[in-house]
Amino acid sequence: MALARRRFLFLAGGAAAAPMLTWRAWAYPERPVRMIVPLSAGGPTDVFARLIAQKLSDSLGKQFYVENIPGAGGNIGIGRAAQAAADGYTIMVVASSYVVNPSLYATIPYDPYKDFKPITIAVANVVALSVNPSVPAQTVDELIALIKASPGKYSYASAGTGQASHLVGETFRLTLVLDLVHVPFNGSGPAIASMVAGHTPIGFTSSATAAPQVKDGRLRALAVMNRTRLPVLPDVPTMAEAGHGDIECDDWLALLAPAGTPREIVKLIHREVANIIAQPSMKEQLAALGFQPIANTPEEFAAQIRTDIAKRAKIIAAAGIRAQ
Repeated sequence: MALARRRFLFLAGGAAAAPMLTWRAWAYPERPVRMIVPLSAGGPTDVFARLIAQKLSDSLGKQFYVENIPGAGGNIGIGRAAQAAADGYTIMVVASSYVVNPSLYATIPYDPYKDFKPITIAVANVVALSVNPSVPAQTVDELIALIKASPGKYSYASAGTGQASHLVGETFRLTLVLDLVHVPFNGSGPAIASMVAGHTPIGFTSSATAAPQVKDGRLRALAVMNRTRLPVLPDVPTMAEAGHGDIECDDWLALLAPAGTPREIVKLIHREVANIIAQPSMKEQLAALGFQPIANTPEEFAAQIRTDIAKRAKIIAAAGIRAQ
C-alpha cells in the first residue's frame, strides 16, 4: 500500500508539473533575438529583415535585432549562423543565394540540407530588367535587337556573381544568344548607381531598388521577372507579356534557424511571420517595396530548397559561372 501511495504521489506530482514545463517552453522569447543577415546593409534582404524584425519585436514583446555579416556571397554570415546555438535566439534572414552557393563555390561553410531548419520563404524579391534612358529601347524586343546589332557593345549590371539577378541575366543572354557582358556589383544599390550614371547601360536588379529610380525617370524598366505585374511598377509588363515567358527568376527572402532549434519555436516564428505578412498595412508596405508575400510552411520551404538547388546548378553549369 505504501509503495502504491508513493507511486500515486509521484505521478500526480508529474502531472502537476507538466503544465509548468509547457509554460516554460512557451515563455520564448525571454531575451533579445539576433537576426543574422549575411549581406551588406541597405540591400533588399537587409531592408526586409529590419522591417520584419520590428514587427516581431512588437508582436512577441522582446527585441529582434539585425546583425549584418557580409562576405563571400553570403557564405561568411550563413556559416556563422550555422554554428550558432540552436536555442531560438539566432534566426537567419537570407536571399536565394542560400541555394545558389552550393553550386557556385567549391566549398561552403554550411550544409543547406542539414545545418538549418527552414522556417518560411517570407516574400518574393522580384527582379526587374531596366536600362539607362540613353539606351534607345522602349521594349524588351527593341533591347534584344539593339544588342544583336552591336555584339559586345553592351553590358549588364547585377547584384553580384551568382545572385538571382546574375542568373536571370545569364538566362537572358543564353536563351536569346546575345553577346552581352556581365558586370557584377556588391549588391543592387551599387549596380543601380552604375546604371543611373550610364556606366552600365542595362541591369537586372531587385525591383525594390530599381523602382524609385524608374519613378524619377533615371531608369526605364522594360520588364519584371514575375507572373503578374507589380503594384510598385504597374505600367511595366511581365517578361511573359513581353513575349519571353521562358526567361524567369524565382528570387526570395527567407527565414531559417540553426538545426536543432526546438520545433515549437520554429512553428511560432512561422506563424508570427505569416500573420504579420497577412496584415493589410504590411501588404501595402511590401507592395511599395516591390516584394510579394509568400509565407509558405517549413515543409514547403524544405522541398523548395531541394528543387531550387538543382535548378540553379543547371544555370550555373550552362553559363560556366564561377565564384569571384
